[in-house]
Amino acid sequence: MKTEANNAHISKSLSAGEKAKRMLHKVNIPMFIGRAAMYILLIDLAFVFLYPFLYMIITSFKSPDDLVDITVTWIPREIYTTNFRIAFHSLNYIRGFINSTVVTLGCVVGHILACSMIAYGFARYKFPGRDVLFAIVILTLIVPTQVLVFPLFIQYSQIGLINTFVPLIGPTFLGYGLRGGLFIFIFRQFYLGLPYELEDAAKVDGCNAFKTYWSIVRPVAGSATLVTGILAMVWHWNDYLEPNLYINRSESMMLPANLPIMYNALNSATPEEFMLDGEPIYNEATVMAGTFMVILPILIVYMFLQRRFMEGIERTGIVG
Repeated sequence: MKTEANNAHISKSLSAGEKAKRMLHKVNIPMFIGRAAMYILLIDLAFVFLYPFLYMIITSFKSPDDLVDITVTWIPREIYTTNFRIAFHSLNYIRGFINSTVVTLGCVVGHILACSMIAYGFARYKFPGRDVLFAIVILTLIVPTQVLVFPLFIQYSQIGLINTFVPLIGPTFLGYGLRGGLFIFIFRQFYLGLPYELEDAAKVDGCNAFKTYWSIVRPVAGSATLVTGILAMVWHWNDYLEPNLYINRSESMMLPANLPIMYNALNSATPEEFMLDGEPIYNEATVMAGTFMVILPILIVYMFLQRRFMEGIERTGIVG
């Protein structure tokens, strides 16, 4: 009986070993190595992009003692929120937030309305010089903004629009503005994939060209509208060059334009000039707290719209 049990156990072990060998033979070694290399590369890229962000957040909660302690690298000894209170007052956060919100929302609305209408004309109508005009639109993407801001500044100053939001919001309603050519391209790519039966049905119902665009085609372009809105929001919120050039009054400045005030105080002022209860007000943690507060609204919006944004990117046909 023992011999039969031992033989059965040996046969089961052999069968298990044979199954393991078969499983190993089924594994595609080159594919496994390629996938592992891809994951390692993605982890490295994620670390490169996430490291500055994590450093900013952790440093913003450090106390003055933690900043000078070389043993404190990632985990602060205490959650020091005074940095955010100082940054809130230094940035004039409420006023800067209102200005940034007004400019950003105005630019988003302008880009969506103007660029979608211009793109509809390029995608659905044939007229002389269409391809040449669209090539000029694409050419605007490679022209540096710094080349055009100085002629525009002279023009706006001559008509008295400096220290207003018009130089920032106005061009977006004309299909230009910051990255206007890219938004026209996004809408055009989406419109090219729509069936022409939409326009044919609209003509049968007696719709003219504008009513067809406004009532039928525009509501269908939800994904392209979402992609354009998010990109325009991020770029205009974070823009520093044009707001700093056209606006020099403190009460009209946007949030990113207020950050250099803290940077300059950190780099040029002596500790005795900015003291609170015997501790320096402006230090690395205060600047990081201010930077985090500036980008926080954009992060919150993107967290809620991330999935729909990626779906919109795929539907517009600008990848792949």
